Amino acid sequence: QVQLVESGGGLVHAGGSLRLSCAASGRPFNIYAMGWYRRAPGKQREFVARITSGGSTKYADSVKGRFTISIDNAKNTEYLQMNSLRPEDTAVYYCNIELPSESDYWGQGTQVTVSS
Repeated sequence: QVQLVESGGGLVHAGGSLRLSCAASGRPFNIYAMGWYRRAPGKQREFVARITSGGSTKYADSVKGRFTISIDNAKNTEYLQMNSLRPEDTAVYYCNIELPSESDYWGQGTQVTVSS
């Protein structure tokens, strides 16, 4: 099994910043990619950002230019730097990990609340 532990969520005013972390641990594995998703109250889970182990990134249009995803392969950890936060960014943020020939693993989620 692979475990994912997120941290870094919290309450911030609009325009502020937060940095989320997601550390993967467990049996030996090779990361193909890691990503972030979020679920706002009353809405379905949506894609936020993704990064491959080689550093290729993809972002949702709603966060482009404000959020930056990064990965530390040596630590099996990904990060999401969130700047210029908006109230509509309020959600539970989930990290996931893509491993070759396996189903994705998911973290337990971390709450991000942006006040206006």
